[in-house]
Amino acid sequence: MTAVTSAPAPLTPAEQSTAARPSNVREGSRVVIVGGGPGGYEAALVARQLGAKVTVVERQGLGGSAVLTDVVPSKTLIATAELMTVTESSKELGIRPAGGHDGSMEVDFATVDRRVLELAAAQSRDIRTRLEREGVALVDGEGRLQGPSMVVATTAYGEQRLTADVVLIATGARPRVLPTAEPDGERILTWTQVYTLTELPERLIVVGSGVTGAEFAGAYNALGADVVLVSSRDRVLPGEDSDAAELIESVFKRRGMEVLSRSRAAAVRRAGDGVEVELADGRVVTGSHCLLAVGAVPNTEDLGLESAGVKVKPSGHIEVDRVSRTTARGVYAAGDCTGVLALASVAAMQGRIGMWHSLGDAVSPLDLGQVSANIFTAPEIATVGIPESRITSGEVRGAVTMLPLARNPRAKMLGIREGFVKLFSHRASGLVLGGVVVAPRASELIFPITLAISHRLTVDQVASAFTVYPSLSGSIAEAARTLHDARG
Repeated sequence: MTAVTSAPAPLTPAEQSTAARPSNVREGSRVVIVGGGPGGYEAALVARQLGAKVTVVERQGLGGSAVLTDVVPSKTLIATAELMTVTESSKELGIRPAGGHDGSMEVDFATVDRRVLELAAAQSRDIRTRLEREGVALVDGEGRLQGPSMVVATTAYGEQRLTADVVLIATGARPRVLPTAEPDGERILTWTQVYTLTELPERLIVVGSGVTGAEFAGAYNALGADVVLVSSRDRVLPGEDSDAAELIESVFKRRGMEVLSRSRAAAVRRAGDGVEVELADGRVVTGSHCLLAVGAVPNTEDLGLESAGVKVKPSGHIEVDRVSRTTARGVYAAGDCTGVLALASVAAMQGRIGMWHSLGDAVSPLDLGQVSANIFTAPEIATVGIPESRITSGEVRGAVTMLPLARNPRAKMLGIREGFVKLFSHRASGLVLGGVVVAPRASELIFPITLAISHRLTVDQVASAFTVYPSLSGSIAEAARTLHDARG
């Protein structure tokens, strides 16, 4: 008789990660993370996967400002506004409301902002649930270093001392304010305060034309507000691709936005039920509300950084290397508090890299050349790799091609006239070096170019891949084909 043996029970996820763990991983290490935003909670998940005992100290709520007051709520608001821009081409496409009206729409702004905050809170709860399920200890409070291996958490119940083998600082940043433009949370607002509004601003003055200013200006304009965008530079989005920035500014103006270029705001003050923005040249712009979008400052005060040996730059940012190490042994940092690149995706990767490195796992240093970024205007602007300026300046021996979306068959079907795909390649090797996509959902369309850069593909390899016909992504393959003869 043949003996019958039962099949072994399948490994649990924790057992699977242990079985695959390199032998040099420091299992059982005590990791304390100060800050529960993308850099912090992603680091916590990696550390737990590697067998560390993890504690996260967070004062605001899991997800940090990225989830509660910045990325998630702002992009939710922008997504709502984007629906309003979709109706622009509805008449051309043969769509009109029953009854033959003009197709105009209006916004229930109280419902919009309530939904924005509800989604942010739900995302924060989901993150907390995930961390708790993975065995991460959560401390609601403020953390500060007491030397490189001790974190003191101040909570509602007193102080809690947490001994650590590894510390990660991921405290993020907050809106920068001007001494002559103090927010009051009612009429003069930062981007963390706009969600308290229950009515659409009648006339919104946005001070600052960088990414945050352009995104909010475009969103409120699409929602129906009269918007004035105050830019101290020659154009909006001064740090971005010039062709993309010029297109977005033209779209803003076409939709009725007033753009004041080369106009620096000197002061913002309340004026009854409205605001006054005084410009450096003496002009005064009046409105119902003012949104300040003049940058951010890192949350690095009162963390005990210097006493722990952590070097801080004059800007207040924590100095880190490409594996997220600070100048103090065992202390790492991630996210906006480092000033590396203010993107949630970069913060999350910095946090993961810090844990992989500190706990002895295999790790590749952070490569900003592979980071894709997106500006959530309508249309969106997505970029990856080197900027075109490095090619036009002669620093990089490259080739550039740009295809307007208006000639793409799928774009024609969707009534899309504005936007383009731009691709950069190396003249000697044909390697894809970078790209810019300006289009609806450009954040999705940039991914093939990001893959090409990260896997060192040539334009010929990109061009040889099949795309769906018709599709917007077909323009990426077409751009690659136009660069076939650009070597030399």
